[in-house]
Amino acid sequence: MANSASGMAVNDDCKLKFLELKAKRRYRFIVFKIEEKIQQVMVDKVGDPGDSYEDFTACLPANECRYAVFDYDFTTEENCQKSKMFFIAWSPDTSKVRSKMLYASSKDRFKREFDGIQVELQATDASEISLDIIKARAF
Repeated sequence: MANSASGMAVNDDCKLKFLELKAKRRYRFIVFKIEEKIQQVMVDKVGDPGDSYEDFTACLPANECRYAVFDYDFTTEENCQKSKMFFIAWSPDTSKVRSKMLYASSKDRFKREFDGIQVELQATDASEISLDIIKARAF
């Protein structure tokens, strides 16, 4: 279960919440956190289906790394309702070097646990995950 490169296991609750987001649209987003003491990636926060993108970005700590999945709904020019699943690796410049390295080395294995991710973003500050960037990457 543990990743040999980073030693981080993915808690089953992470997979369950992701499936509930993807299949049942029970959440708008999920924020994940690495718990070093137990060597696992855990669910940190979930967003209600009615939450906005601003609610999501407010959940990302300014000085700590996180992984996140955001379900972005949009309307195409042909007036079709669409949705894209974003994976965001949040690694602020102000976070600890050890934390950045841990999240970077665990990211690929963690992301592989989730089938259905359509867009991946790496962000070191809020400008790199602005709503304009999300919109541009969705199309």
